[in-house]
Amino acid sequence: MTRTEQITLGSTFYLLGHTVSWFLSNSQLVWGWWKDKPIITCLIYAIPASMLFWHGTKYSYAGLGGAWDARMLAFGLSYLTFPFLTYIFLRESMFTSKTLSCVFLSVCIVGIQVFWR
Repeated sequence: MTRTEQITLGSTFYLLGHTVSWFLSNSQLVWGWWKDKPIITCLIYAIPASMLFWHGTKYSYAGLGGAWDARMLAFGLSYLTFPFLTYIFLRESMFTSKTLSCVFLSVCIVGIQVFWR
């Protein structure tokens, strides 16, 4: 597997992991049914999220060559998923100067981790 394929696969796992984690934390805010069900929420979402992050780290580490590189990639990708999911499901705007600045910085972090050698 090439370096690019490893980074792409790792990033895909991270994005999916962040998406599942968003639902783990925020389903209670979106759907009333989830409000008082923390145990079932964790049982449904925690193991898939953990597996996705585990594989994300495996491939990102292989492609980027370091744990800090993989961690910064995961962090940057988290800020790409959270604003969109929060806007779609909770109708909280990501179009504030603070949030847009954080999204921009996250794109920079991902770019640095992927392209800076």
